[in-house]
Amino acid sequence: MEVLLLINLAATLVMVGIIWFVQIVHYPLFGSVGTGGFSAYSGAHSRLTGFVVGPPMLIEAATTVLLVIAQPEAIPAGAAWAGLLLLAGVWISTALLQAPRHRDLGFGFDASAHRSLVLSNWIRTALWSARGLLVLWMAACVVA
Repeated sequence: MEVLLLINLAATLVMVGIIWFVQIVHYPLFGSVGTGGFSAYSGAHSRLTGFVVGPPMLIEAATTVLLVIAQPEAIPAGAAWAGLLLLAGVWISTALLQAPRHRDLGFGFDASAHRSLVLSNWIRTALWSARGLLVLWMAACVVA
């Protein structure tokens, strides 16, 4: 169980770091790419980003579900469920808010879609940050 929690912690913290980088640096810089090659840039961004975020997101999802199913004794059930709900919020936000904006931007730079992407991504940033703190607390419960 401790190894499962450590894998979940590692995947979550990787995603916390990535989402803050994306929110503060990467997404805001979309506006500086220019309109001429933006469609190709956006397509490459979406394709290549999947290689970076796909594995930790899938590992985080699998281990989060496993922590709910077979939770360590030192972790309150509510904490495991809260972690799952936070992660569900991340995935729902991605599917309903950020993915459609990326699709829009794939056709070319659109200031409104860009602004919406940057603003809506704060949802994922907040949810993943909260998950990071929660999973750190859960690990502290197991260690203590």
